[in-house]
Amino acid sequence: MLKAARWAVVGLLATSILTLSFAFGYVARGDKTSKAAVVPSPATSGDASAGKALGDTDFKNLNDIYKLLQSKYVDPDLVDRETLYQAAINGLLQSFPDSGTFYVDPNTVKTSVGPSGKFEGIGATVAAQNGQIVIVAPIENTPAERAGLKPGDAILEVDGESTEGWTQEKAVIKIRGPRGTTVKLKIRHEKEEKTLEIERDEIKVQSVTTQPPGGALKDGTGTEITDIAYIHIREFSEPTKDEMQKALKDAVSAGKKGIILDLRNNPGGLLRTTADIADEFLDANQTILTERERDGVEQTFSSHAGGAATQIPVVIIMNRFSASGSEVLAAALHDNNRATIIGEKSFGKGTVNVSNDLRDGGQLYISIAKWLTPNGVQIDGVGIRPDVEIKLSDEDIDLRRDVQLFKAIDALRGTDVTPKVTPEAASPTPEGTPTRTRG
Repeated sequence: MLKAARWAVVGLLATSILTLSFAFGYVARGDKTSKAAVVPSPATSGDASAGKALGDTDFKNLNDIYKLLQSKYVDPDLVDRETLYQAAINGLLQSFPDSGTFYVDPNTVKTSVGPSGKFEGIGATVAAQNGQIVIVAPIENTPAERAGLKPGDAILEVDGESTEGWTQEKAVIKIRGPRGTTVKLKIRHEKEEKTLEIERDEIKVQSVTTQPPGGALKDGTGTEITDIAYIHIREFSEPTKDEMQKALKDAVSAGKKGIILDLRNNPGGLLRTTADIADEFLDANQTILTERERDGVEQTFSSHAGGAATQIPVVIIMNRFSASGSEVLAAALHDNNRATIIGEKSFGKGTVNVSNDLRDGGQLYISIAKWLTPNGVQIDGVGIRPDVEIKLSDEDIDLRRDVQLFKAIDALRGTDVTPKVTPEAASPTPEGTPTRTRG
């Protein structure tokens, strides 16, 4: 049974710190019944041993540096105590090779909301890739879409602050905010740079949709396909389970002969929800994932009986922005011979994280375990390789020609869509893994 205290986080702009992580693998935190104990900062701790982690001399050196800057730096206006304090914390944490270990300042903590499937922000997903914060996809009928944001746009600044060195998580918490407030984004689209002022709004996201772009499911010849169900999961939030069960019930009732499960641009979400979705496709007691902690102890999470779609052939579509929870689900179905994966190698996010409350009102998120696929392969920093690799070209995008979807339809039309699990197909590979800020 999944631990109730474990949450994963979504990279949806305006989602919470509670659901903050790009993804399922970005941050898992305790719920209100299992809140982490307050951890005193070295500067305020009454515990003598707490301040010795780095040593008293180290902290004295930091204070000496601050005093020297304060008294001698050529531009005294730049010597701001709070700014330097935050920089010191971020500098310490940036030495770790994963983006699931990070600090959230008190102001951001105060504005956080829960993973309910609705939030206040601009309505887009983002990723940290190749040292940049980029737009993965704007959500339909949101301020982000109306402002003209496009997939692949680089966010250079947020309210005048450079995003250089930012994690995806930091971008999320800086861009989201209350309805009616504005945020200024400096965007680079291809070679053109521009600054947009976007008014935030309440964003209601339907996490599961059953119509592909354009409305009807069609193959490469333009022929409408009626015997295959199309299901797109945007994220794994609280409403996703019910929405997915309805979609599957409708597919079964309609006598669909196959299911296309579109996980493209899905940044992840709640662990419990992801496991619930996996249950719908797996028989009882099949491995969904394994958590490996720092001491090597492993905990395996298995499926439950009663799934609605345990016999229907499944093809999964993924791309380079499919992360964390979507990677966990894809690997669970693939490694248990329930799905073929088509598209691009996934992003590669898979750690278990917990939050620790700090005396300053901030929170420190720490990676405490890694996720492994049913075949025992690490996801984080690696990703999942598809069985059939196919990318969308710029021309495909311009012409709205979804060759990945066409390939998925063709696969389900074949005589055998059950993949033969081989080390090459089942195991992620490091080649070409997107570069991520702070790992």
